[in-house]
Amino acid sequence: MSRPVGAKWRPSLGLVVAVVLGAVLGLAFGGIVAVRYLWPYLGYREAVFAVFAVVFVATIALGWGLVRLVLRPVSLLAARSGAIKRSEEGSLDPLPHYGTSEFQMLGQSMLEMGRVLQNREAVVRSYADHVTHEMRSPLTVLRGAAELLDSDLPPDERRRLVARIGQATDRMMALLEAQRDLARAQEPMPAGQTVFADLVEEWQIAYPDLDISMRGAATIPLSKEAVRLVIQHLLANAAVHGARKVTLECNGQKVIVTDDGQGISAGNRDRIFEPFFTTRRSSGGTGMGLPIVRRMLEAHGGSIALLPTNEGTAFEIRF
Repeated sequence: MSRPVGAKWRPSLGLVVAVVLGAVLGLAFGGIVAVRYLWPYLGYREAVFAVFAVVFVATIALGWGLVRLVLRPVSLLAARSGAIKRSEEGSLDPLPHYGTSEFQMLGQSMLEMGRVLQNREAVVRSYADHVTHEMRSPLTVLRGAAELLDSDLPPDERRRLVARIGQATDRMMALLEAQRDLARAQEPMPAGQTVFADLVEEWQIAYPDLDISMRGAATIPLSKEAVRLVIQHLLANAAVHGARKVTLECNGQKVIVTDDGQGISAGNRDRIFEPFFTTRRSSGGTGMGLPIVRRMLEAHGGSIALLPTNEGTAFEIRF
């Protein structure tokens, strides 16, 4: 594998071990030979002291190299893993020194794993905070309904009360379903590639009221299951907000999804990726569609952003 331009060269651990072993053998053999040849000129004791001095300096140099290339990186990795466990500030910053190429790969993998775990912890904590708040309304309805059902109610009031119980139950079920979808979105899906054009006809059948067109051609570095999940959320949002036409513009590692729907107000543009933020709460919206899409893309190294538009809505997806 070629090294990226500008990347710092680091020796492999195998090369370090080979150099150290070679130096140890070389110093031992060279010391014996040096004493033999220096003895007639310097005398036995002086020759031994001279060779000892050279071997001592070389050993110090080898020790310094091992400390810098092996001991220091291992100590840094151990300290950084503890910092990540304690969620200390800056614990996910790159290490100042990696030593060998293997330690660099190990360190980067550890930091990436820590970043993923912290993101998941933040998602779970955020979801717990939001769902606690969201569950209060339907639970309040159910508690009040349970108290009222024990009283003598007219048939019309009883029917309305039963309807409210059904709505509260549906709301709770939708929130629990969103929790499952959010957890699933963060799980790694099988790697794969998808020819974007192969799914356009499928989406057109699923959303017959939308005129779906495509510009350009691209092979997306995601499995078909992942691509379906992302685009179907965007198509469903477009349909709900009155869109009639959706354009999928593919350009290399980027896809722009544009619709001619109602658009997003300036006050809501910064909040659309927040969990549970929705303008359709009265019609059963959970506000989890776009957060799920973002989390799933992030789990696969992608991203999604809302683009500024004069009319309708446009999302940019990068891989």
